[in-house]
Amino acid sequence: MRRLYLDNAATSFPKPPGVYEAMMDYGTRLGASPGRGHYAESREGARLIRECRERLNTLINGESANHIIFALNTSDALNLAIKGVVRHRVREHPGRPVHLLTTAMDHNSVLRPFNALAEHGAEWRYLACDPETALVNPAAVAAAITPDTALVAVNMASNVTGTLQPVAEIGRICRERGVLYLIDAAQALGHVPVDVRALSCDLLAFPGHKGLMGPQGTGGLYIRPGVEHLVATTREGGTGSLSEHDVQPSSLPEKYEAGSHNTIGIVGLSRAVEWILDRGVSSLREHELGLIELMTDLLHAGGARVQGREPLDGPLSALRLVGPGDPPARVGVFSLTHDTMPPAEMAVMLEQLGVLVRSGIHCAPHAHATVGTLDSHGAFRLSFGPFVTEDDVRFACGALAEVCAEVSAAAPPVRA
Repeated sequence: MRRLYLDNAATSFPKPPGVYEAMMDYGTRLGASPGRGHYAESREGARLIRECRERLNTLINGESANHIIFALNTSDALNLAIKGVVRHRVREHPGRPVHLLTTAMDHNSVLRPFNALAEHGAEWRYLACDPETALVNPAAVAAAITPDTALVAVNMASNVTGTLQPVAEIGRICRERGVLYLIDAAQALGHVPVDVRALSCDLLAFPGHKGLMGPQGTGGLYIRPGVEHLVATTREGGTGSLSEHDVQPSSLPEKYEAGSHNTIGIVGLSRAVEWILDRGVSSLREHELGLIELMTDLLHAGGARVQGREPLDGPLSALRLVGPGDPPARVGVFSLTHDTMPPAEMAVMLEQLGVLVRSGIHCAPHAHATVGTLDSHGAFRLSFGPFVTEDDVRFACGALAEVCAEVSAAAPPVRA
């Protein structure tokens, strides 16, 4: 039976050609601890890590490849950014209140670190978003910034609604107000063009295994040059450099990269980013936009409720798409609800027809509360990657129609 993977917002699959081959080559031919030895294999490992930094820096139009800090994943990168900023603020300004700001659409990878810091005296709040479009109003961000605001964190693209936030406008506000600005690019990087300079971004956290199509266990944090002086370390250890000193080096990237690298994962990520650069993110976005337009059109034509469009009768009339109905306003993440069937059961029925989706709260409780799905156990989500085709979208919508028909046929008759 056909197995159509539509859970790319969780992790991308399949990977581009050459990713696993590059990892196998490193593991079987080199396998050394990069940069820790003077022999050729160690030097080659260090070169491969440097090459990945340079490719990532090119992808985001960063100012320095050394300011790409490798992390385990986006959560790890966000913890470094958030806790590093707060730790520095507390150390340099003891007794001064710490205020943190985010939005209702943000992920637990931001919400939980914020809550952990609140246990030690920090204050934080999340800003409401429009329940239809899931957009935050930049004016609300400006109004919420206080003299004690240490950091504003915004999810560039929602993993629930697919909404693309006005991150450039928010960045300008933060830069004008002198507040550090952190973008969570977990669902954006690799899907839409990201230019950290144009976004006035101080910190950008990203995964390697989602839109960048590398292996799990990879990710990173971009730190704008100069901002490293405002971000304390959150872990210390061996770096293979300045080993005669028992304090962490202050130079980048060593300052934030304690311990041995996940070199085999970074090698795979580097090959994936090379594939993206060769094709161009704009080209990948054009492909995804075509799929988004097709998906929203098929949902609407089938009777699903789509924001901003007149409702129609059809086999999908029991479904509601959360988030914006305008294709350019979103990435290829489609969370749906059924009027009577819980999302987990919808996911099981779809798998029986060969469509693999993710159901639940998606680690974003306030996002689901915003769109009215929290109390009904969230939604079931279909998410696209660059290898999804128009035929795949039609197949998925056909499966949705088949499941809806089965649910409708099993429903008890309504008494007159």
